[in-house]
Amino acid sequence: MPEMVRSMRIWLLAVRLPSLTAAVVPVLVGTAVAADENFRPGLFVLALLGSMAFQAGTNLVNDYYDHTFGVDTAASLGPSGVIQRGLLKPRAVLIGALAVFALGAAAGITIAILTGWPVLVLGIASLVAAYAYTGPPFKLAYRALGEVTVFTFMGPVIVMGAAYVQTEAFTWEAFLASLPVGLLVASILHANNLRDIEGDREQHKVTLASIVGRPAADVEMAALVLGAFACAIVLIATGAAPVYALAVLPSAPLVLRLLRSLAASHEPIALNRVLLSSVGLHLIFGLLWALGYALAAWLD
Repeated sequence: MPEMVRSMRIWLLAVRLPSLTAAVVPVLVGTAVAADENFRPGLFVLALLGSMAFQAGTNLVNDYYDHTFGVDTAASLGPSGVIQRGLLKPRAVLIGALAVFALGAAAGITIAILTGWPVLVLGIASLVAAYAYTGPPFKLAYRALGEVTVFTFMGPVIVMGAAYVQTEAFTWEAFLASLPVGLLVASILHANNLRDIEGDREQHKVTLASIVGRPAADVEMAALVLGAFACAIVLIATGAAPVYALAVLPSAPLVLRLLRSLAASHEPIALNRVLLSSVGLHLIFGLLWALGYALAAWLD
């Protein structure tokens, strides 16, 4: 039993359990947007499972190829490091990625059988993007396309897909609701890349942060997090989002805390605080954003 517990802890570390909130939030938002329809709890659970499985698989593939390409070493500041510390062999990490991708695919296929082929299209596109993020020959994260990829697939694709699962229709409301979510999830990746500027440049990994360097990359970080709030306010002011979505305002102090931490962090290891703050901001904002849409359905 102790060995089983230890193995489980290692795999939870490998899939970066705290980061899976980035896959949970867009499903919650998409489901909340569709909350005025009949709620389908079974499909919601399948969508949540599929989203988390694809995110976990992406993390494992990322670790495998970053190790293979020599980007991650024993000195790396990344959140996993299971390969570098000898906790898991590279082949085991790759097999683990395939296993959770299969789990996510099974969830997606089940949803598609129950709701229609559009979910299958989104699932296939998401699976390809999850592998192509660091896998050859595309290596999107190595070609400064990481933020665009995560914005697209962990913003509009998941939010609209989760709403479709409930209503079997794609709507502009779900697309617009996904935009601040996408900006904040992109900020998580950008915070990671900010921390890794020096190492990425040494390994010839091209990211937006490694191209422009600091302080320009800090400006981009501020634009992403402030842009999410600006987007939310515009949507509410124009009636594209319900007034109850003002529930996100209590998360605004988290932005100020993040930006102060960013300005005070001059060493790579100190930027881990910014990364954790970006994960927390995305989670709290996303939960409150989803709550606003759910309240609109319940109270109106």
